[in-house]
Amino acid sequence: MLDALIIFVAQLIYVPILTLRTIMMVKGMKAKAAGFGILEGIIYVVALAIIFSDLSNYMNMIAYALGFGVGLYLGQILEQRLAIGFVSLEVNVMNKNEDMIQRLRDEGFSVSTSEVEGMNEARRYRLDCTARRDREQEFIRIVSDYEPNAFIVSYEPRNFKGGYITKAMKRNRKLAKERAE
Repeated sequence: MLDALIIFVAQLIYVPILTLRTIMMVKGMKAKAAGFGILEGIIYVVALAIIFSDLSNYMNMIAYALGFGVGLYLGQILEQRLAIGFVSLEVNVMNKNEDMIQRLRDEGFSVSTSEVEGMNEARRYRLDCTARRDREQEFIRIVSDYEPNAFIVSYEPRNFKGGYITKAMKRNRKLAKERAE
């Protein structure tokens, strides 16, 4: 029974680490991905060694499967809370809402606007915005407060260069470095 508990706990740790490693790989964070990979490998080998030491013990196999499933759930929660990276948001509204645009900028979101043509040559306004992923819901809430019928699409950019966000990141890194000194 102790082996089954060890296997279950190992899976609860292993699978969220696997999730984080995958995210780091996708986001191009090679060193962090490698570090998580080493930790993942150690936990994996230990859990499998316990299982393979007694293949007639079905409790160990069940603990492995249950731990894997619960670990996937925990990994997803962890990923959502960390919200690593950035998100690009495209907002389409009927009218150019200067108050909303200013509020978004005041809150630190980058906002570029353009007039676009919708169906039947209808004039609309499009906002192209970028934000840290952990602020996506805040952004959507602000837009919804001003424009409840806005069409909002978000996606994660793999990389970007230049613009407001890049300048803000450099400024924040510089301030952090000055505080550390």
